[in-house]
Amino acid sequence: MKKIINGRLYDTETAKMIGSWSNGLSSSDFHYCTEDIYQKKNGEYFLHGSGGAISKYGKSYGGGMCGSQDIVLMPKKKSRFGQKHI
Repeated sequence: MKKIINGRLYDTETAKMIGSWSNGLSSSDFHYCTEDIYQKKNGEYFLHGSGGAISKYGKSYGGGMCGSQDIVLMPKKKSRFGQKHI
């Protein structure tokens, strides 16, 4: 996924994934949620999340809800993880 935030590109294909989390549900479950933390070459961190219609990534669509994904910036103070899964 690619997203431009404040004029800067955040791309999951070019950044390094350094951690991941999933609630363990099937991607067909409305509550499904997964999040991956990425680090750009310049040291910035961002989170890519995706989930089902009832997850925090759910979006309103046509009078109902559907699954979706998003990229969110991470403050530098909160993004010191190392190389392990979170």
